Amino acid sequence: MTPVDLSTTVLHAVRRAVREDALRAPVPARVRVERTRPGGRGDYASAVALQLAGPAGLGAREVAEILRDRLAGAPGVAGVEITGPGFLNFTLDAATGAAAHRDLVHRVREQGERYGYGDALAGQRTHLVHAREVRAAVTADAVRRLLRAQGADVRVSCAGEPDPDWARLGVSTEAYGMPQAQTPDACGEGAPRRAPGAYGEPSADGAAEGAHRQVPGAYGEPPAPVRPVPAGDTAAALLTRLGPDAARWGLLRAAGHDRAPLGPELIAQTEANSLFRVRYAHARARAVLRGAARLGVTVAGPGEDIDAAGAAAGPSREIEATGSAAGPRIDAAEASTALLTLLDAHPAVLAAAARHRAPDRLARHLDAVAAAFFDFHDAAPPLPVGDEKPSAAHRSRTAVAEAAGTVLAGGLSLLGVSAPEHL
Repeated sequence: MTPVDLSTTVLHAVRRAVREDALRAPVPARVRVERTRPGGRGDYASAVALQLAGPAGLGAREVAEILRDRLAGAPGVAGVEITGPGFLNFTLDAATGAAAHRDLVHRVREQGERYGYGDALAGQRTHLVHAREVRAAVTADAVRRLLRAQGADVRVSCAGEPDPDWARLGVSTEAYGMPQAQTPDACGEGAPRRAPGAYGEPSADGAAEGAHRQVPGAYGEPPAPVRPVPAGDTAAALLTRLGPDAARWGLLRAAGHDRAPLGPELIAQTEANSLFRVRYAHARARAVLRGAARLGVTVAGPGEDIDAAGAAAGPSREIEATGSAAGPRIDAAEASTALLTLLDAHPAVLAAAARHRAPDRLARHLDAVAAAFFDFHDAAPPLPVGDEKPSAAHRSRTAVAEAAGTVLAGGLSLLGVSAPEHL
């Protein structure tokens, strides 16, 4: 059982308690579980009982007991304890957890960079409209990619004529179909209508091959505006100063309601640069595969067993937690579990980023995956060190590293940022 699975299992227990009238409280959208802190019990803990106690009009421990009764015997859960004022502590079944991690790695490797794509929005038709401004254009393009990855049918239109330089930033000009007549505030105050024939849509006589004319209200009701805080710069200026990859990352990494930092830090080859961290983690993952091939460490192919849990076995060492010179130490098991947890959460992150039209959620997730990969790489070296002989643990670790690189590459692709093999 992965943390995502455990969170779903606890949420089902809450719903069951509410359905059976044992608990009168609103069902939360999600339940947060996290690794047990030093000195705690079990593998994971949740404070959901404390969150529900007030609305339910019960003590937190009483709520925890209600949930514990409905979690008894759940697949993958070996035991549930209540500690402190009402924390639920979970001990997972080791065999079930190992199988879940093995299946996760297989799934990532089989689906490749499309891992996390789904059909949650299949049948949904969305018309995105944005101002004639570079950040709005890039954000709309990223949202379009995310929505399509979840099965939605998407069209994009803009106030006025699209800037030709947007194409150099990876904005797909093919996304701009014939827009509906814009209201003054559809793409920004005073938005003009676009001229027929612009950017490949049909001319006034409809001569373009395969052309279709969009009528008001025909594609999404109502059109969805994309209005991030403007970049305060043009596409041409950003391309000259930063290049396409750094410019897109800078425009997308910050939440839409925040100002996008677009300074020279975006092209600095240092760990302080989040884009560098993510791309370097991908490059390191690819380097692991090249090194494995040289050293004869084979990666299990389709249908072969991968002991993902065994990635934490074998020779390993503790490291300092990333970003803290004197922080808590991370051992191989913790580093492996943290990375696999983030890989498991990737589909949910993609779905949420699409649903909320927030590509910044994906960018932050990739940054977290990169940090977890570095911890894993250092605490549980995927390749033999010194006079070590290749072992099953090395094969498993290499498979996990490959999965991490795949998730990073796929996520960067959805953001329109390249993932080089070498940095």
